[in-house]
Amino acid sequence: MKKTHSFHIPVMGIGFTIDTPLKVAQYGMDSVISLVDDILLEKLRKMYSEKFKIPYNEITNKIDDFRAKRITSYLNLISDLADKKFELLKNITTEKSDEFLGYINMLPDTSGLKAEFKKLTLNGFDFSEIKKWASKNLTMGNIDVNIMTKVDKDNYKEQEKLTSEYNDAHAALRGFANSKLNSSVVLSAGLNPRLYHYMSRFDDFFPDETGVFKKRIILKVSDYRSALIQGKFLAKKGLWVSEYRIESGLNCGGHAFATDGYLLGPVLAEFKEKREELKKSIQTILNQELENQNRIVPRALSFEITAQGGVGTQEEHNFLLDHYNLDSVGWGTPFLLVPEATTVDKKTLNKLVKAKEDDLYLSDISPLGIPFNNLRDNTKDLEKTVLINKGRPGSSCPKKFVALNKEFKETGICTASREYQFLKIKELDRQEFSEEDYKKQFNKIVEKSCTCVGLGTSALLAYNLDTKVEGEGVSVCPGPNMAYYSKIMSLENITDHIYGRGNMISRTDRPNLFVKELQIYMGYLKNKLDEAKISMSKKEEKYLLAFTNNMKAGVSYYQNLFEGVKNTFEDIKIGVLKELEKNEITLNQIQLDIQSLTVRV
Repeated sequence: MKKTHSFHIPVMGIGFTIDTPLKVAQYGMDSVISLVDDILLEKLRKMYSEKFKIPYNEITNKIDDFRAKRITSYLNLISDLADKKFELLKNITTEKSDEFLGYINMLPDTSGLKAEFKKLTLNGFDFSEIKKWASKNLTMGNIDVNIMTKVDKDNYKEQEKLTSEYNDAHAALRGFANSKLNSSVVLSAGLNPRLYHYMSRFDDFFPDETGVFKKRIILKVSDYRSALIQGKFLAKKGLWVSEYRIESGLNCGGHAFATDGYLLGPVLAEFKEKREELKKSIQTILNQELENQNRIVPRALSFEITAQGGVGTQEEHNFLLDHYNLDSVGWGTPFLLVPEATTVDKKTLNKLVKAKEDDLYLSDISPLGIPFNNLRDNTKDLEKTVLINKGRPGSSCPKKFVALNKEFKETGICTASREYQFLKIKELDRQEFSEEDYKKQFNKIVEKSCTCVGLGTSALLAYNLDTKVEGEGVSVCPGPNMAYYSKIMSLENITDHIYGRGNMISRTDRPNLFVKELQIYMGYLKNKLDEAKISMSKKEEKYLLAFTNNMKAGVSYYQNLFEGVKNTFEDIKIGVLKELEKNEITLNQIQLDIQSLTVRV
């Protein structure tokens, strides 16, 4: 089925898109809910049940399989409420037409639906005819969910370890699988073999004869190799990936999974070139496995390829769609400034509006040990600093979703917790370090922030819900693109911006998305080189040289792209080519620096 819109809203943080489908699905827009925090989902289920006068029975942590049951109940509620909003929108009358017209007006101008509606209303509004047409032609946006595959903590009951199906990611998957949703699960953060094997227990993830699924799999990847490996792994379980969602390794919000220097443009070009090869190689494995399982082998299967990370203008949006044959483009960070789509408390919203390049940085605050795009001086980090200054660093760890470190405890501790940091500092005190080295090591320990709480608190504050357990500190994870948006927008504003009917960027110095990503990767490579300068191993040398060569290949790709592309990026082409030349020179110098360091070592 053709999509209503050519963009989707990716998951953002834990709470920022927690109820986005309830705000945008009726307009045909796809969005994604994070399933990390079942405690937050339960609080919102209670709030919405009270608001819409729906009976509510609390699912306490004393109930067996409470995490999965909370997730199923929340998703079912959001599904029911979104369905009702969509049915009301289609039921157009003289008094009630604003929502319906909003749906039509926000469509891209190239939309066949929009053209049909104009034709239908040439001679005025016949509400009976419009209702029939709407019922037949309008579609609701998908209510998708996101599972970070590696956030799969073991769980215990009365000090006894439960089986792996009660692990956090497993329980989240079961919660989605048991829901009434006909939508997709976005798997992010890499391959989890045990979780992927567990997916094959649920019939909803398998196709019918026509290749239709009740529950689909979206794989978020940063390069082609990852897509091929994970796609084949899932196929060996009889599972088909319905969408490969390519995200820029560093020019994105939230956790940043840097590639080995592979830039977004060349990655997209590889997917375009090998799309058919990817399909054939994986489908061969899948069909064999479906036969082995005595399941239906569909007559035909297809998948979508989409991309996200740093897109900011209609020109970039259309170029990605057309040049790389993409099915959709993700717009994340700008939507944090759209209260009609995302859930951000006022204080955080105002900080985001004022954010400039220096306020947005790639940090080491995540307890997962993965680089994390952060907003400087967010209230969660300020809360953290107060505790450090009091001599009591670390969080009380009220939710424990990232209690994955087993250095001191078999049950796992979060590296942002007070317990872990106390033990780690005690261990540090026993070692002999110079004052400077001690400070470096100390800062590495205490910089970790309680993001699994902080990324959800904004939703509690926005809805005036109790934060006694969580506190009021908010972590927020915009991408670098946030620097170029400086006003709170309506849903109509942002869709007009995406489709070129308006402009929400007041600055004129925003770099092209490919150039911005290249600049971020250059900074990342230089930092890696600085870290390795003290004593570079053979392994580090090999990694840094491969990284540099991949980036050089990326720069060469962009030079050919911008020199050859017609009727696009005309006003920035000269500037981009100069920037690429400058980066090419820098990369050549970095290559020489790595080689000279190796000689000295």
